[in-house]
Amino acid sequence: MKIGIVACGAIVRELVAVAQHLGWDYELTAVPAQLHNRPEAIAPAVEKRLDAWAGRFDRILIGYGDCGSGGSLDALLERYPHALRIPGPHCYDFYGGGVFRQQAEERPGTFYLTDFLAHHFEGLVVPELGLDRYPQLRDVYFANYTDVLYLRQLPDQDESARARQAAERLGLTYREVDTGLDELVDRLKDLGCSKE
Repeated sequence: MKIGIVACGAIVRELVAVAQHLGWDYELTAVPAQLHNRPEAIAPAVEKRLDAWAGRFDRILIGYGDCGSGGSLDALLERYPHALRIPGPHCYDFYGGGVFRQQAEERPGTFYLTDFLAHHFEGLVVPELGLDRYPQLRDVYFANYTDVLYLRQLPDQDESARARQAAERLGLTYREVDTGLDELVDRLKDLGCSKE
């Protein structure tokens, strides 16, 4: 089976690791992670890639959660029966699974970091929120937050130092957990994207 992957730039590394681990015959194209700051643009960006790939793959995996698209991504995918989205609202859920859901229940004021977000916090999150130009916005944006939880996917590429710095910059309590990629692998297997 030939698999096309249209993925958010924030999860490309993890999807490549899973695809190689599972021995997929695949091709991947990325959509910029910055679209999370303008989620109404996610579905149109994915649609462009799907149209460009029409007929080339047995299955196209959409490496996104809903990601704030308000259901527009799923509505788009109804027109592409061979395109399947990873189930879940966002990558925190399909990396963290039960750990994420427990944290969200017990500590709703949590800001989550993945490997990608921890690595790119200073270059992506800070300028996009304007915290570099207007540091006082931190107290507006994060007034109701209490914690940072770093969900580490690939321990050999540990981003805990950057994640701790992000927590310090935001004035929040830091915690980390190794999630690995098992939850993501299980969700992909449930979609029928595995030989196993």
